[in-house]
Amino acid sequence: MIYILELNKIYNMDCVEGMKQLDNNSIDLTVTSPPYDDLRKYNGYSWNFESVANELFRVTKDGGIVVWIVNDKTDKGSETGTSFRQALYFKKIGFNLHDTMIYEKENPQPQIKTKRYTQSFEYMFVFSKGKPNTCNYITEDCKDVGRILNNTNRLPNGETVNFVGNGKKVNKTKIKKNIWVYDVGYNRSTKDKIAFKHPAIFPEQLAQDHILSWSNEGDVVLDPFMGSGTTAKMAKLNNRSYIGFELSKEYCDLAEERIEQI
Repeated sequence: MIYILELNKIYNMDCVEGMKQLDNNSIDLTVTSPPYDDLRKYNGYSWNFESVANELFRVTKDGGIVVWIVNDKTDKGSETGTSFRQALYFKKIGFNLHDTMIYEKENPQPQIKTKRYTQSFEYMFVFSKGKPNTCNYITEDCKDVGRILNNTNRLPNGETVNFVGNGKKVNKTKIKKNIWVYDVGYNRSTKDKIAFKHPAIFPEQLAQDHILSWSNEGDVVLDPFMGSGTTAKMAKLNNRSYIGFELSKEYCDLAEERIEQI
């Protein structure tokens, strides 16, 4: 594969123009959280969603994955639904909506006089270009290890049948559910204090969990909205190559500084 741009670099440029310099089918995994609605100012920069999505489809390898982490603004008492419109557009241009996952914040900001429950999550849409090439399941401990399974499944016609695994003991571990919970905030999302110069970082563990799940060592991980550099940092720490774009020179320098500390 020939890359016009070098790997393991963050480029201070518009991501659409940057991705145009990447070959077709050259990226194994994208992990990104784009600016959504106008919840953050991001130094006044703007972007065109459809152009970004189209370029992501072109550069993603067959079997590659795009993890799109977004949420919706509440405007005049109604959520915008921008995240769902984006998900449907990704499907329209050829991606499969492989999984709709939830990023739950263990310690969200409390709601004050909003007449709604505390907002504690963001969507993690997992799009695949065809059948995913890689799925390295993350596991978690089972609470009732050793219990004998004795469950039933309900068929589409309403009938119940014994569960295939009945009679076996519960294993020590199980595949993690698709709601991932992270402690967030200062000195929690990351220990890199300089990262909090960026207005909206996501947890390092979140980036790492997706990188480990959907890629293998030596694969190429892209973040078109690099921000504070979390995706690049966790790709490097887990022996993946990375490439990213960031329109703000301030944030680009911040990301480079974090990576240089490794």
